[in-house]
Amino acid sequence: MRRHRTIAAVSRCLLAATLAMLIGVSAAPLAHADALGRGTTAYSRGDYVRAARELTPLAQRGNARALGLLGFLYENGFGEPQAYDAAADFYAQGAVQGDPFAQAMLGLSYDKGHGVPQDFILAYKWLNLAAARTNGHERDTYARFRDAVASKMSKDEIRVGQRLAISWIPVRFEPSLRAERGSWDSRHPSP
Repeated sequence: MRRHRTIAAVSRCLLAATLAMLIGVSAAPLAHADALGRGTTAYSRGDYVRAARELTPLAQRGNARALGLLGFLYENGFGEPQAYDAAADFYAQGAVQGDPFAQAMLGLSYDKGHGVPQDFILAYKWLNLAAARTNGHERDTYARFRDAVASKMSKDEIRVGQRLAISWIPVRFEPSLRAERGSWDSRHPSP
């Protein structure tokens, strides 16, 4: 009888632990969603300091959308000191995970040379990816940006940018990732 009660008690403990774990796992995405919602709401209200405070922990854990938004805050000096290098790195970390906003902003950073060397091929690549991963007005906007960059490029450069976009594969978050810096020729020597 004592053995039966012990097994029943252990079973209840295991069930309670399993339920606690499942609740914790399912609550984590909700907490991320809440913090992301609070951050974007604060941004839209012009409360950039709070937006940065809400988005920073998410960005540190690799939330691609938070990385893109935090990059925008740094690029424009909203709630954080203006820092183009930091913005480009945040954009790159979100872009490689597939966030279209981060991809578009990284593309525009390469177009302007903000935090990275001006590089129309990489600008085209990231803007092309952003346009391909969105719909509606957002897609049209990113496609217009891409086409504006293409107007500054040769046909061969456009082909290289298209090839880079076609061969691109999203990757996991890597906190040490930085945006590509240096000239195109130094990063991709001719054969």
